[in-house]
Amino acid sequence: MEKVIKAAVGRGASDLHIKAGDVFRARINGKLVPLTKQRLTPDQTRAIALKLISSEEDRARIDRLHDFDCSWGLPGVGRFRVNVLRQRSSFMIVMRVIPFSVPTIESLNLPEVLAQVAEADRGLILVAGVGGSGKSSTVAALVHHINRTQHKHVVTIENPIEFLHRDVNCSITQREVGVDTDSMVIGLRAALRQDPDVVVLGEMMDADTVDTAVKAAETGHLVIATLPAVDVVTAIDRVIATLPREEREIGRMRLSEAIRAVIAQQLLPRSDEEGRVPAVELLVSTPAVKACLKDKEKLAEVRRHMADGKKSLGTQTYEQHVAELVEAELITSDTAKAALAMTPSAPITPKRAGKSASG
Repeated sequence: MEKVIKAAVGRGASDLHIKAGDVFRARINGKLVPLTKQRLTPDQTRAIALKLISSEEDRARIDRLHDFDCSWGLPGVGRFRVNVLRQRSSFMIVMRVIPFSVPTIESLNLPEVLAQVAEADRGLILVAGVGGSGKSSTVAALVHHINRTQHKHVVTIENPIEFLHRDVNCSITQREVGVDTDSMVIGLRAALRQDPDVVVLGEMMDADTVDTAVKAAETGHLVIATLPAVDVVTAIDRVIATLPREEREIGRMRLSEAIRAVIAQQLLPRSDEEGRVPAVELLVSTPAVKACLKDKEKLAEVRRHMADGKKSLGTQTYEQHVAELVEAELITSDTAKAALAMTPSAPITPKRAGKSASG
């Protein structure tokens, strides 16, 4: 198993699939490809699951597990986010590859303005994208930038812990749900009593977590959180939708004041077939953006501000960034069309020069 995993990582795999009745498969450059010829038996898959689960208590109840998350490391190769599940009464394992080295904003080819965003003293930064779009890597890059340039206490609440951050200029406290704290919201509430400057959430998907995260931003903390959403507008909509209906109006007002930036991204195959490149949509809060967020009828207008703020603020829509990637010959036009077809928002044409997005 370890030889197969090492070979997969060496080929640039982002995920590994291990399933009873099937061969080892890995996602390489976005495609799921077979790595072996011999199919795994149910007993072999169960044995691999036991090897990946570190807790003796959890191993003892393996035959009662249906969905289980943990992390696992292979010396000299990398760390992995592991999901053990049942399908057709047998085990399946999906492993997400987490490199030992923490990525940087530069190494991920993310917009340079994200360095300024990460240096904010307070506010809410949302990182959105579908599964496998690189959200965790982007969050890790933001934390790494803070760690290199600031002197702060950063508390992360993750399920499970992915990238391991060593203390550089910051003190980094990493807590794993189910191991170090009982739940995301309990860990978040506890973090606010731990003298944090920055709080990082693995995912923000329920009303209690949203409410507490916004409170943390309101009380002077920088909060960085991920959520599954295809673009910036959908991400904002999804956060508001988690709130009870009777609280959404006031929630919209609070969110408009708390948000510092919203980042949405997807990973696209490079034209040279050498990996993937991120396409990024970025919104930075301005008075005009806040006004749009407060009024649900004007929410779609934030895309206009993203487009118009490209030169002055460094913001951008998917359309703008994808066009740049095509022009730079990093992706093909067919890839660009397919990527834009996946986003629900209509194309935006920036206003003529002279119009400001600063409000």
